[in-house]
Amino acid sequence: MLNVYIRGMNLCDHSYRFSMNNPKINDLTSAHPVFFIGTSGWTYDHWKGRFYPENLPKKRWFDYYACQFSAVEVNATFYRTFKDQTYHNWRERAPQGFGYVLKAPQLITHRKHLLDVDADLKTFYHSCTLLDDKFEMILLQVAPNTPYDLARLKKALQAFPDAGRVAVEFRRPEWLSQDTMSMLHTFGATICNVDSPQQKISDNLTSKRAYLRLHGRHHWYAYNYSEDELREIAGLAQELAQKGANRVYIFFNNDFEGYAPANALTLQRLLRG
Repeated sequence: MLNVYIRGMNLCDHSYRFSMNNPKINDLTSAHPVFFIGTSGWTYDHWKGRFYPENLPKKRWFDYYACQFSAVEVNATFYRTFKDQTYHNWRERAPQGFGYVLKAPQLITHRKHLLDVDADLKTFYHSCTLLDDKFEMILLQVAPNTPYDLARLKKALQAFPDAGRVAVEFRRPEWLSQDTMSMLHTFGATICNVDSPQQKISDNLTSKRAYLRLHGRHHWYAYNYSEDELREIAGLAQELAQKGANRVYIFFNNDFEGYAPANALTLQRLLRG
């Protein structure tokens, strides 16, 4: 089995910590591949009693979440803008070794469709850097109705101060071409491998970072992955690490009924071996 480090384990010492029985690893610069596992968001009210303890105040939900998982995908940045202080607060609340992935605003991806967005991308990237060492990546989700246009994608990637911090998710099959993969590789950007009712998960790798985004296999969001399916995903993550990814990001977006955190916890156990 590939020797891996699942980042985020044993980060917290308070009573809400999930007991992983995992050896403590102090060196976060380990040469072994690092797995960042989490969910797409953490403030779902219907997770109370399913993931969050019934008596846990909502203001402590993030603290509880960050003791279970090593990263979170912030979907809220897709829908609205936040003041600098919010990013500072997120940075201060996150424990050592925790990472944020922030979804690019819908203004950029779903309204302007990556056209004339240089200033918008630079502004958003600056906001992300306020997280300092807690900033991991930006998720750029290309809208389903954005036409296949490599020149448009190239210009957007060029606008980022560091395209190596960008993962790109496509919802249109035409984008999943070899030319697209080559362009992402040229910029050091990461392809987001999607699992959804419309797209079978793949093992594409375009940079030293791998990204898996799990929406639900047969139903969007309201899907509970079986242990066999999670074992398959764990195997894929291991394969991506063996292919050269030194950081592997895995996020569950099947928030219905608390499936996402339950599946993420199971995946951590499977990867731990």
